[in-house]
Order: sequence, then C-alpha cells, then structure tokens
Amino acid sequence: MIDHVAIIGAGFSGTLQAINLLRHDGPRATLIERAPVAGTGLAYGAAHPSHVLNVRAANMSAFPDDPGHFVHWLEARGVPDAATAFIPRVTFGEYLRELLENALRTSNGRLTLVRGEVVDLEAGDGVRVQLKDRVIEADAAVLAVGNLPPHTPPGLDPDLLSPARYKGDPWDPSVPENLSGDDTVLVIGTGLTMVDVVLLLDARGFRGKIVALSRRGLLPRPHAAGSNWQKIVERPALAASDLLHAVRRRGSVIGWRNAVDELRPFTQSMWGNASEDERARFLRHLRPWWDVHRHRLAPEVHARLQAIIDRGQLEVIAGKTLGFEEQADGIEVAFRRRGQDASETLLAQRIVNCTGPLGDLERTEEPLLQRLAARGLIRPDAGHLGIDVDNQGQTIAADGSPNRDLYALGPMTRGAFWEIVAVPDIRTQTWNVARRLSNAHWVGGEGL
Repeated sequence: MIDHVAIIGAGFSGTLQAINLLRHDGPRATLIERAPVAGTGLAYGAAHPSHVLNVRAANMSAFPDDPGHFVHWLEARGVPDAATAFIPRVTFGEYLRELLENALRTSNGRLTLVRGEVVDLEAGDGVRVQLKDRVIEADAAVLAVGNLPPHTPPGLDPDLLSPARYKGDPWDPSVPENLSGDDTVLVIGTGLTMVDVVLLLDARGFRGKIVALSRRGLLPRPHAAGSNWQKIVERPALAASDLLHAVRRRGSVIGWRNAVDELRPFTQSMWGNASEDERARFLRHLRPWWDVHRHRLAPEVHARLQAIIDRGQLEVIAGKTLGFEEQADGIEVAFRRRGQDASETLLAQRIVNCTGPLGDLERTEEPLLQRLAARGLIRPDAGHLGIDVDNQGQTIAADGSPNRDLYALGPMTRGAFWEIVAVPDIRTQTWNVARRLSNAHWVGGEGL
C-alpha cells in the first residue's frame, strides 16, 4: 500500500503529478524543488514576456479529463478568442503556479512543498530521499527532473572560455547583456531554443549580427490556420523509411501539417512497437526533420524571426563547429559548412549554446542522476535519450528489473515514449502514473 509519494522536481511534470494524486484521492505527496519558484520549470519560469506558447491555448489544459480548463481560465481573465490564441509563456506559468497554490491550500496537509536539493536516493521496500539538510522517507518516488542542460558543442571546452563570452545555459539572464551593435552573437543550434534567444536579443534592442549554426541548418516551421480533414483511424504498420514516403504522399493530398498531426494519436505506440534498429535509424536520419515539422512556431513568432532574417541581421548556417579559441576581442570559432571540405572562421563576442537538452545519463553532470546510474538503480535507455522506463513509467535498473517504487516522468522518458515533451503528452502521462500510484487504475476495468 502506497501512503506517501516523494516527487523530485516541481516543474510542469512534477506539479501535475502532485495535483493528480490529490485529484485521484491518492497518497499524500511531498513535492521537492530546488529552484526559487515552484510550478513552472524552465519552459515557463525563465520565459521573456515576448515568448509565446508554440501551441494554441485550446490544447494546453493541464488535465486530460478537462480539455477546456486553460481556455476557461483565460476567459475568466478577459482574454479574447482564447481557444485559438498563442498565449505568452509567462501567462501559462501563472496558470500552473495558481494550480499548485490552490492544491497546497486545499489539500488538508496531503500535499507538502519542500525547498531543497535532492543529493541522493535509495529505493527498495520504500525510498529514502536525501536532501542536504534532511531525509524524507516515502513509499515511492517520482523523478520529474525536466530537461537537462544542453550538450557541449564539438570542439568546445567551457573551462577555456570566459563566462562573459560563452553562455552554456541559454536561459541565463545575462545572455543579452553588455552587447553593442558592433558585436556578433553565435547561437549554436537552430531549433526552438535558438528562436527564443534571437527574439530575446531583438526585444532587448540588440542590433548586431546573429549567426545560428547547426548540422543541417533547419528552422522550425510555422503553424497555419486549422482545417478539417478525414483523419486516419488506425496506426500505420510501417517501417520508418516506408512511413516517411507514406507521410509525404499523404501530405501532398491533405497538407504536410495535417499529415503529421494525424499521426499524433499513434506516435507513442508506433515508437513502442519499433525495433531498436528502426529507432536508431530514425534518430540518425529523420529526427531533425521530424522535430522542425512536429514542433512548430506560432505564426506571429515565425513572422518576427523571418523579419530578422530578411533585414540581414540573422544568418543561418548548416555546418559543424571544429574549434574555439578565445582572444582579447572575442572567440574565434572554426567551423565547416555542410557539404564543404574547407573550414572557415568567425569572431563572436558571445556564444550561446542552444543545442537542446541533454538526456544521456552517461554524459550528464546532474549529481543525483550520476549517483543513481553509478549504483545501477537507473540506466540509460537504448538510444541514450534519457532514463530507461517501462510502459508504466517505472524506472529500469541496470540488471533489467523494474523499480516498483521509483518512477520517472516527462522528457527524460523520451526513450520509451518518444512523444513526451509537449503538454498534451505529459499531462496524460502524469494522469496515468497518478492513477496507478492511487490504485485508481483498477477503476473502469483496467486491472480486470
């Protein structure tokens, strides 16, 4: 019988896990967060007011059983056309904080928020969660650590570059500071985080040169107005290469956005049924293309980005970094354009790492995960995307056995579910894990 659950991390995943345990009348919960603000995580806590959600508000409810919850919250605050709007991320952060505050206030002591950093965890017949100043004992624990910091780019040693020049954390508030119109900013990566950084620089009045560099130089595509079409009703039983051609054919008929969107109900099961070889081929060849078509920009954001490109301030390069050497007036960066043999150099007064979150447990510098992996309590998934879990969210130990009292949620479970970084997917995952921990999964016949 589970009477107490410790949840490590109070970002989006951890906050919803705690709230859903209350909603399922489940065990009491202790929510542990080391950041000053709980309930938002990086995505919604470090956002600038100019950053908007990449999904319309109608798809951003915190609860799968109440899809209109966020829209109704916005409407109560006078937001016009809320369902179709791309809302500022700071507003979504306010929504999440309010949900958490309400849950804490009405929980009658069943939910506790603890400020502190978890330094170790022991599991087996219950868990012991070690903080710097105390130990919390529980019957089960949930790792909701969110996205980890990005990979270090090839050829770069952070210890050899000054913190004023190199920003390994794209959410560092100092990223746009102390720059002049004569400076060049190199952004490594061309995905959604790059877009955030470029828009932040623009909002702060930076008028110097911005160079965005990634292996393929692909930019996220924009959303378009919604449309109705006859969607597929069964999961495509195709290998990755055949699926690519099928989606292209389908896209020529109904549009590429619709062809991608109609796969959403099936992507997790398609990933789960794919072999390790198929997954590896997808990650090696198709992942960048999937990412830019699947994870899109709000039309207004795309228009702002395109305006910066059109005026010549932002240059996007497909290439690979080779080396970095700091000089008195900046960092000289050697790189090679995609398809070229010769290398080039550019001088950047600031470099921002936007290569995307790190998931590989063998490369992470997160102390807690390092300790758990070193002891064999958790292990990396086959694709080294994050923490290996089963289809119930239970972590897998190094010997291949599931940890009955240690779960993981959110983006770090990408290896098992692939589509587990967006709100609609995470809210369903937290709902399902909360039902299991509350024994509510037996209701409705799931356990019969």
